[in-house]
Amino acid sequence: MTDLATFPVTRRWPATHPDRIQYYGLPTPNGVKVSIALEELELPYEAHLVDFGQNDQKSAEFLSLNPNGKIPAILDPNGPGGQPFAAWESGAILTYLADKAGRLIPSDPAGRAQVLTWVWWQVGGLGPMAGQLNFFAAMGGKDWEDKRPRDRYAEETRRLLDVLDGQLAGREWIAGDYSIADIACMGWVRAMRKLDHDTGLVGFGEFGRLGDWLDRVLERPAVQRGLHIPERPNRG
Repeated sequence: MTDLATFPVTRRWPATHPDRIQYYGLPTPNGVKVSIALEELELPYEAHLVDFGQNDQKSAEFLSLNPNGKIPAILDPNGPGGQPFAAWESGAILTYLADKAGRLIPSDPAGRAQVLTWVWWQVGGLGPMAGQLNFFAAMGGKDWEDKRPRDRYAEETRRLLDVLDGQLAGREWIAGDYSIADIACMGWVRAMRKLDHDTGLVGFGEFGRLGDWLDRVLERPAVQRGLHIPERPNRG
């Protein structure tokens, strides 16, 4: 195990337990994928808050770990070959952690491809579309007079939710057993259910299988813990 003090990111976020996976994030729909996976897989880790209010994600220390300046990111002191390994992009981190633990992803090629298909579907489709809808409906763009961007993303988000609802026909989980596919999708589906409750833009109630699936995911103790790791800053 290499001394993590050689990594600039640990200067801003010192490692109290340098023998554990260092997780850098915030409980957003993308961030909770990693905290939930770490909890589900029971991998020893230490969580560090990347505070957007302080522009932590733009700091030189964080950019040394993830040049894209986005959460989540991890630093594993015991990576392949016993060497430290850094990873960013939530789908890549989920795959790495599942492989490391030997859980939440099938070992057979066909089952693995099925799970990864839905992980990539989420990171390439549902996440970006739902994120843009959230911006135009609930955040900085909500007061813009031109509603065409909002409606465009609402329509595409509805289409994607319908795709996932269809996949759940006759299934308890997205791709066989509970897996990183379910963890990947949960955060944004949860966010869209809340957004629909507030705005009615995506017609979430039409997707009965999807709502039932989300409730099953949220009942898991590891999910309940991971949704609040690390704790958000208290602004008073």
